[in-house]
Formats: sequence, C-alpha cells, structure tokens
Amino acid sequence: MKVIVCGAGQVGFNIARHLAGENNDVTVIDQSVELIRKVADQLNVQAIVGHASRPDILEQAGAGSADMLVAVTFADEVNMVACQVAHSLFNVPTKIARVRAQGYLQPIWRDLFSRDNLPIDVIISPEIEIARAVTRRLQVPGAIDMIPFADDQIRVIAVRIDEGCPIVETPLRQLTELFPDLHIRIMGIVSDGKVTVPGGDDIMNYGDEVYFAVETAHLTRAMASFGHEEKEARRIVIVGGGNVGLFLAQALEEDHPNVSPKMIEMSKERAQDVAEQLDRTVVLHGDALDREILEEANVQSADTVVAVANDDEVNILASLLAKRAGCRRAITLINNATYGPLITSLGIDVVVNPRAITVSRILEHVRRGRIRSVHSLPDGLAEVIEAEALETSPLVGVPLNEIDLPPGMLVGAIARGEEVIIPRGETVIQAHDRIVMFTVADTVKKVEKMFAVRLEFF
Repeated sequence: MKVIVCGAGQVGFNIARHLAGENNDVTVIDQSVELIRKVADQLNVQAIVGHASRPDILEQAGAGSADMLVAVTFADEVNMVACQVAHSLFNVPTKIARVRAQGYLQPIWRDLFSRDNLPIDVIISPEIEIARAVTRRLQVPGAIDMIPFADDQIRVIAVRIDEGCPIVETPLRQLTELFPDLHIRIMGIVSDGKVTVPGGDDIMNYGDEVYFAVETAHLTRAMASFGHEEKEARRIVIVGGGNVGLFLAQALEEDHPNVSPKMIEMSKERAQDVAEQLDRTVVLHGDALDREILEEANVQSADTVVAVANDDEVNILASLLAKRAGCRRAITLINNATYGPLITSLGIDVVVNPRAITVSRILEHVRRGRIRSVHSLPDGLAEVIEAEALETSPLVGVPLNEIDLPPGMLVGAIARGEEVIIPRGETVIQAHDRIVMFTVADTVKKVEKMFAVRLEFF
C-alpha cells in the first residue's frame, strides 16, 4: 500500500513508523527541515520538505498512485486542502484529516465534508477522542485503559499490577482453576518497556501492565480478581477548561447524572465561556497549582482529578497536589513522551497519551481486511484488533490448537451473535465471528492477511 503522510510531528512520525515497519510504501511531507531530517534518519520512508497542500509537492510524493493520504499537519486548513487536492487532481481513494478547530465540526456544517464539497473520508478530532478516552477510564476505576469491542460485549482492560493484586506471581494457567466461571483472558504483559504475549506458565509481577479481555458482564468480578473494587467516581475535579475539559464535562453531564463535576480554568474569559455551555458543572477561575483554589474545588474529598490543561507540567503538578491533598485517583494528560517513565513512580494513576489515541483512530482506517477496530498501545509496541472472520479465513472451522498462529498473536475473546466466548485450545471459530486479539507490532501484517477478503469469497 502506498501512503502519503502530511505532517512529521509526533502523530505523523508514529503513523509513518507503523506503516513503514509493515513494508508499506510511505512518503512523509513537512515544511520543517529538522522534522524531515529526523524522519529520513530514523525511518525507511521517502521524506520531502514542502507544503503538503501544494499540487506539485503532492505530485512529487507520488499522489497519482497513492492509496491513501493522511493529513496530520499542525494546520487544519492545510489538512483539509491537502485532502481536496489529493481528491480533485490525483483521485486518491482514501483521505484522512485531523481537524482540531471545533468551528468546522458543528452539526449545522455537516455537509461541508461531503464528497461534493470537501471530500474527506475520515475526520479525526483529537480533543473529542481524548475526552472519550478519559470517560472510558472513569467508567472502570482501577483501570489504566479500557477499550470496548464488539458493540461493548467485550472489553479489553489494562491494569497495573500493584501490591493489592491477589494473583501476582500466579501462573496464568491457574487462573482458570481459581476463577472457573470468569470470562477473562490475559492477552499481553508490558514490563520494562517490552511487551510479551504470555503462555500458561508465565506470571505477572509487580509493576507490570497487563491487558486482558473480559466479557463486559463479568467486568466487576474481573477487576476484583486484580484487587480493584473501587466504586465509580462521582466527585470529579477537571483541571483545564479547553476543548478536552469542556467535552469531558459535557459527556459527564449528559451520561452520568450522579456525577458532580467541578472545573478549574486559568483564563477568566475562557472560564466564563465554558460556564455558559455547562449546566451542572461548577467552573472556578484560578490557578490549579494554587492551594486555595484546590481547596475551593474540594479536591481533598474528590474521587478523581482529571488534569487536561494544555501544559504537561501543570497537569503533572496539579495531579500530584490533588493526590497529596487527599484525592483518591489522578488521570493526567501528557503530550511529552519523555515524561512517561517518571509518571508511575510519582504517584499518578493513569496517563492519557493523545498521540497513541490519535494513532489508534487512524490505524482503524489503515488496516485492511475485515478489521473493525484497532487500539494501539503507547509507543506502538502492540495492537488490540477486532476483526470479522470470513468463510475464506484460515482461522475458520479449525480448532485453535491446530492452527499455526504467528508468534506474538493471541485470540482473547470471540463474539458470536449475543454470545461471548473466551477461547480455549479446542475452540473453533465460525464465519462472521467477531474476534478480539492481541498482536505485537511485528505480526500485524500477518493478522491482516488472515482477515483479508479473497476472490473466492465473491
């Protein structure tokens, strides 16, 4: 597949890295000589310095034969024009654009991005995606990540193994004996920055991040087995009244009537603007690093502080101050990946990585075959994929223990109509099953081929 990536920032770089690592033909365009030099030095891609929306630059990048254009520059307008030029002049089949400014995304302007106007196939709004990701984490106290699959019949949960975990250092094969009726399967373990797909003799150690698939109806029991029996947060303090904070507060007001949100916003003008758009949220104007403001927000008795300001340092410090004051849990938005290794040692419970969220959304549309959903782990270590099995798939009609699955891939759960199956060795996948699997980065291409639509299907 030939892909043009417009923008060599963090998201563009990581999309290019993902695709180039899977032997796709990738070209990256950016105005910054430094960013393009970094791309050229570190990735096996073609790198071009130039304006991504200009026809001559897109032609130089090979737009005439491209299968997809992904526009993730810092300017919404450049992203939109690049998609328009790619469509009108080069007939690029699939065009994805990141659009941050909410003025373009209002429902009253929905016709703007129709095929007759601005022909963009997929629009990604990072702020909305981040707010949704935070909301999902709030739904499952104790989880550091939660991703719904198969119409929310299955959830993949990430937890950090801490001192309260009763099954630490227990061989995984014994979990079935300990919890015979619990529909759960451990799919991946991240330890010291490395990811493994575990076998029955593997164990979970303190500090590991564990990804497991569970039938949604069994979620409470599954979390309890890891030592997490916290109640869903009701007293929430949001730090930052930008688009992410606003969308989060609106979601809480609409979907969680029992939640009492409070928000702290540094800008007086923005605080007034946000307050006018919210009904139940108390909006406080002030510095989230000011102890008096934190006390006024009653952070000492809050269940969760969600720090989503535009400044990483403010988010980190506000989270730590809130925890020190007595807040039970901190969810923190951090853009700078270099802070990652420090976070858990500081006491922050959950890190929200905007780059990983945006990359996941884009990969959903890049992946081929009958792949319905993709969630990328931070740093691209692995992916959790949901795919539909077709009659021609090599997975169909054969017991799993007789299939030569590629190393680094594990089937975590199967949705068959209204039934959820946690697979064992003798499980047989049927056509049209929706399969949730964990796969390390090196194996993704092989997984795609397993779910590709072959000619004999038609």
